[in-house]
Amino acid sequence: MKKPEIGDKALRLCVAVASAALVCGCGRSQSGPPPGPPEVATVAVRPERVVLTMELPGRISPRLIAEIRPQVNGLLQQRLFEEGTDVRAGDLLYQIDPAPYRAVFEQAEAALAMAEANLPAARSRAERLAGLVDIRAVGEQERDDAQAALRQAEAAVAASRAAVESARINLAYTPIRAPISGRTGRSSVTVGALVTAYQPVPLVVIQQIDPVFVDVTQSSADLLRLRRRLSSGELERDEGSWRKVRLLLEDGTPYPLEGRLEFRDVTVDPTTGSVILRMTFPNPDQVLLPGMFVRAIVEEGVRENAIFAPQQGVTRDPMGNATALVVGAEGKVQGRVLTLDRAVGDRWLVTAGLAAGDQVIVEGLQRVRAGDAVRAVPFVAAAK
Repeated sequence: MKKPEIGDKALRLCVAVASAALVCGCGRSQSGPPPGPPEVATVAVRPERVVLTMELPGRISPRLIAEIRPQVNGLLQQRLFEEGTDVRAGDLLYQIDPAPYRAVFEQAEAALAMAEANLPAARSRAERLAGLVDIRAVGEQERDDAQAALRQAEAAVAASRAAVESARINLAYTPIRAPISGRTGRSSVTVGALVTAYQPVPLVVIQQIDPVFVDVTQSSADLLRLRRRLSSGELERDEGSWRKVRLLLEDGTPYPLEGRLEFRDVTVDPTTGSVILRMTFPNPDQVLLPGMFVRAIVEEGVRENAIFAPQQGVTRDPMGNATALVVGAEGKVQGRVLTLDRAVGDRWLVTAGLAAGDQVIVEGLQRVRAGDAVRAVPFVAAAK
């Protein structure tokens, strides 16, 4: 009966020894060298030369547009083009029935011939009577009547010639030709339709879309700000490239061809407070269609010695001010209040608050505050 008691005592002794050893081990692990200053990753600020741009919304418009309307009434006999195809200036588009106008033209020519036939007789009679009045063979009244008849005959000839010209013009309007080269749209009439002169609905619309115009809007406030920066020397304009324009399509893809800024309108729209900028873009593949929404990238100017801060190193305080933490010369954290201009890629353009050589903290912001001593290491961006 005593052997089990000895075994229980031995077991309790072993447990006590193991617990003491565990407590001693934990005490040794807590007693180590004190931790050093926290490590933060920084980016050194360096002045750069940057070309500043702005994105402006706009729409595509054709370089030339012609709404085809008939100039005479009549029955449409033919349509001589395919919808959606290119036509050249002078190509025949529609044919109006010319028979009524040809008849009027021939009638006018006949009336002219009749008037011209009466003219020599009236002229001869007036000349004879003028000679007989000198020898008092006839009275002056007869001479005056002959002169009046001659003038009436000459007026009849002139009126007949005008009627012939009017009939010829109307007959020439029966074939409807393209006034410009471009691409046709949908035809609003079919063969057999009755059309009227200068009707409100065009027969077809022709648009020239190579090149095309891009009309974008810019607020007058932005325009004044840009002029002020250029005049103060804050921005400089590169004469070789400031008129070059790039384009983003409505799905965000860049348009491969470069355009040119043509002019800026001189009138501000009172409803929107903006002005129109017109640009020209080549469109050989007809990717740009009239009415399409685009964004134009326009160069504002060149800024020398621009200061940038990484966006991950800039935060906002409770008042909404942009702030950043930098590592000073003694290895201590300093807080800076920044004045930001705009975002350029993944960086902020800083106009005040940072100087060349400042070490901006981009990693470890949550572990430090202003006045803390830190150990700064260069920031290495992760590979995309």
